Amino acid sequence: MTDTLRLHLPDEAATLRLGGALAAALQPGTRIHLSGDLGAGKTTFARGVLRALGHQGAVKSPTYTLVEPYNFSRLDLHHFDFYRFGATSEWDDAGFREILDSASVCLVEWPERAGTTLPPADLRVELTPCDGGRDVTLTAQSPRGEKMLARIKASWP
Repeated sequence: MTDTLRLHLPDEAATLRLGGALAAALQPGTRIHLSGDLGAGKTTFARGVLRALGHQGAVKSPTYTLVEPYNFSRLDLHHFDFYRFGATSEWDDAGFREILDSASVCLVEWPERAGTTLPPADLRVELTPCDGGRDVTLTAQSPRGEKMLARIKASWP
């Protein structure tokens, strides 16, 4: 059975806090897939993760660069955005397989644009705008994802 957590996040601050809770549970090699329509909060969530890991600079969606690397003392993180992909093979043609199969943490926005050849996520995060905030569903898709989700549940108010 797949472990799931559903939450309503009333504002941007709550989305950033949830990203921070995820950051505390990250391990090298973790893959997180972020799904939702434009403006659903995927990049805000990623910003919460990066801020909690200690990143002080700007965090923007890598829509045009496709990937933004971040290096921290305990791990390397790659933030991907596949929104502009027109074919599911483009992520592989771009040479990202090595990064996605490495010990780096990978946050992937718009993973559905890469199709079924994208390595599976440990944790899937689905964001939907709702009532001035957003609803979020976190779904563990591996034993690592189950451990991460358990940590988030234990630390979330």
